[in-house]
Amino acid sequence: MKKFLYLFRGGDARMAEMSPEEVQAEMAKWGEWMQGLAEKGQLIDGLPLKAEGMQVSKGGQLVTDGPFAEGAEIVGGYLMVNATDMNQAIELSKGCPILNAKDGNIEVREIADM
Repeated sequence: MKKFLYLFRGGDARMAEMSPEEVQAEMAKWGEWMQGLAEKGQLIDGLPLKAEGMQVSKGGQLVTDGPFAEGAEIVGGYLMVNATDMNQAIELSKGCPILNAKDGNIEVREIADM
């Protein structure tokens, strides 16, 4: 098995417009999807990320508020999964609720061995 990283982007505007009950229902969808991956032994780890952050650049000399990208480009969370190859990792990602958001997308990257 290889390890893959899912980087989640988008969906923030839609979540901001939801009632607390709708947010809870959306989170239940995420929980269901992730539980399915866990039951198959494919889920390694994953969590949402807070919107606030800092950006470190210029050899560590410059620390600024961030992220600065457009809302749809900001990484909102991540998941690490086990899959046989990129094709399986992509197929597993297709059940993710973020894909129901107009601007929701998932970047799928294989984690390199070191």
